[in-house]
Amino acid sequence: MSNKKNEDIEMRAMEGGNDFGREQDPFLGKMPPVSRPRGREPGMSAYFEQLDHSPGASILAYCLSSISMTVVNKYVVSGSAWNLNFFYLGVQSLVCTLAILLARQAGILKNLSAFDSTKAKKWFPISILLVGMIYTGAKSLQFLSVPVYTIFKNLTIIVIAYGEVLWFGGSVTPLMLLSFGLMVLSSIVAAWADIQAAIDGAGHSAETSAALATLNAGYAWMGMNVVCTSSYLLGMRKVIKKMNFKDYDTMFYNNLLTIPVLVVCSLLVEDWSAENMARNFPVETRNKLMIGMVYSGLGAIFISYCSAWCIRVTSSTTYSMVGALNKLPIALSGLVFFDAPITFGSVTAIAVGFVSGLVFAWAKVRQKAQDAGILPTSKPTMSASAQSNRDANS
Repeated sequence: MSNKKNEDIEMRAMEGGNDFGREQDPFLGKMPPVSRPRGREPGMSAYFEQLDHSPGASILAYCLSSISMTVVNKYVVSGSAWNLNFFYLGVQSLVCTLAILLARQAGILKNLSAFDSTKAKKWFPISILLVGMIYTGAKSLQFLSVPVYTIFKNLTIIVIAYGEVLWFGGSVTPLMLLSFGLMVLSSIVAAWADIQAAIDGAGHSAETSAALATLNAGYAWMGMNVVCTSSYLLGMRKVIKKMNFKDYDTMFYNNLLTIPVLVVCSLLVEDWSAENMARNFPVETRNKLMIGMVYSGLGAIFISYCSAWCIRVTSSTTYSMVGALNKLPIALSGLVFFDAPITFGSVTAIAVGFVSGLVFAWAKVRQKAQDAGILPTSKPTMSASAQSNRDANS
């Protein structure tokens, strides 16, 4: 399952944007200092206010929310008989939509716009692309391990970067090209290690063929996910400027509009018989699966809040670096929680993928600094008054 609510947030932050700090001011703006009578010990409100402005706490919260989302998604779809991905994604979107509406009703999300049918019609094609992205992500995560899935997701960055060059006038620097090469190398090493582990772990030719067929299916779904994710993020970037959407507006429309699509797809494609439901939700794990499905919907809110919190108390540059560093614990979580094979190849792939993320984040930081004039690459233009003074002196 791809972290669908986090991917657009993460990619926008990796581009160096700081939309969250601006968009979330009514919701996440700094609170004015609370006046207290002298001599009184600060209470819990002072502690939470201090925590709210803690960079370390915001970074830790973002990392934990992202890791937990990936682990929970993998747990839900990793059952041997699981075949209800559309149903799962529908529950996820429904929970997220209800949570957003309740937060607005409670006055927490004061900057969430009211539903507009005209905007919904214009945004619906983006929601269709989102369905393709999250479904292919769910299928690829079902067949692939968390480390391999995380490494291959880096390939999306390459497609998006060149899509921005074609449609938004972006540029690719030599440092970015180096990171892209490392991303491709890490994906090749990860695939090789995964295939080698499947061959070594299977004792018979039939088992080997089944294991390789599973991996091939995972790689095929992963390739489609890279295409769908890139299309969704590039399309959203193009439309979102026209719609003047804020972060929670985007999340609200995305989840609300995907619910009917996911429900219809589930009813048409998936097996809703009592026998199949019993296979997907065995008695011994039924409660855990339902809790995981509900958390996956709420996790979207947690990730969005923690992302905005991290950028607000640190910077978009720090957030970009944290996002790159966070790839390592996400990959390692697959080794810890799901008994993924630990081999020299898998560890090397994780390390190379981790370095590629750092190089790309640093490349974006340098590119933003150059665009802002912090790292000038040419001689600055002399003002007219300075030029006239220089001519007079000479």
